[in-house]
This record gives sequence, structure tokens and C-alpha cells, in this order.
Amino acid sequence: MLKGIDPLLFPELLKLLAEMGHDDALVLADANFTAMSLGGGKPVLRLPGVGMARTVQAVTSVLALAADVTHPVAYMQVSDSPAGYRSALQREVLACVERELLPGQSAEAVERYAFYERVKAAYAIVVTGEAQPFGNFILRKGAVGDNLRP
Repeated sequence: MLKGIDPLLFPELLKLLAEMGHDDALVLADANFTAMSLGGGKPVLRLPGVGMARTVQAVTSVLALAADVTHPVAYMQVSDSPAGYRSALQREVLACVERELLPGQSAEAVERYAFYERVKAAYAIVVTGEAQPFGNFILRKGAVGDNLRP
């Protein structure tokens, strides 16, 4: 047990997050997500029984989001929904990550099949126990360190 670390962040997940580099993408997927077929040999970790909002809260407690992009967070757009629609789960999760966003940044809705293409380029996938469909998110890791010296 480590002091100050969210207990949801088990050793393998902490190791994975630490190994990721700047701009690597982490997929946080719902329980129905096709992680093994889309993952193509990427690390796939599982958090059975844990909802998406709780997972995002734990992960963002240690993972800085990319500061050099407009959309460091993406979420799977609900199919056949009007532009701008967000499910209750998506609104809850995005409220969590919005605290981590810099001015000018926002989360981006991504059409389902375009989301799958982004997954193929991601570093790893964490499959949660989230039962709500379209409860899938991608977080881009930022850099942690000192500011550039003039």
C-alpha cells in the first residue's frame, strides 16, 4: 500500500501509467468494449465491477493530460444521437476531467468507428466494469516536469 495513491490504482496499472510517454493515449473502456480484438497486442488491464467515473477519477489523480493539444480527452459519440448529445455517464465523466483541462481545451466527441481507429494507435486499454454503452474515453498523457528555462 502506498500513501496518497488511490487504492484503485493497483500495481500493474500504476506501472502502465508510469511507462506511458508524453502524448501516448490511454483507452478507458466500458465492459462491452472489444478490447482484445482492437487492442492488437497492446496491454489490456481490467477493473471489473468499477464504474467509469470512479476509474477516471483514480487515473487522473496521477496522470497529467496533454497540454499541447486542443482535445486531450475524447469520448465515443452515442450512435444516432444529435450533435452535442452527451449521455448522463458522459456528462459525469467529463465533469471530472474538465477540472484537469487548461483554458482553450475541451473534450471531443468521436464517431464510433473513428474512435475504434484511434484505439488502434493507443498505448493501452483499461476495461472497466461500466455497463453503460458508449462509455468509452481516450486520455492523452501530458508531460510532468519543470518549465523550460529561458
